[in-house]
Amino acid sequence: MPFVQRNESGFVVGRFANPQPGLAEEWLADDAPELSIVSQAQKAEAERVWRDAELSSVKWLRERHRDQLDIDIPTTLSDELFKDLLRYVQSLRDWPQAPEFPDSQYRPVAPSWIAEHIE
Repeated sequence: MPFVQRNESGFVVGRFANPQPGLAEEWLADDAPELSIVSQAQKAEAERVWRDAELSSVKWLRERHRDQLDIDIPTTLSDELFKDLLRYVQSLRDWPQAPEFPDSQYRPVAPSWIAEHIE
């Protein structure tokens, strides 16, 4: 029975040999695995992967600023922008300990100016 109907949670609630007019359905191979509910551990792992990628994407900004200071040349970032960057990096480090973790809607938000430097 290749046609299935799912409820709001993604569980299969109906299997049909043919399309059912008026119902939202999808074709599903007989040997296709059922959808599984994502566990809290899986959500936490996905959030850590996101967090690590975010840290990697801004690490060079921090390093460049520190290198510019070390070699006594003008910095690309102002002192305030650099502090803003450091606050964001710290919020990323703290994210797994936040009470809302791993709910992605509460992720730390990058300062808007960072996008201009990354692109």
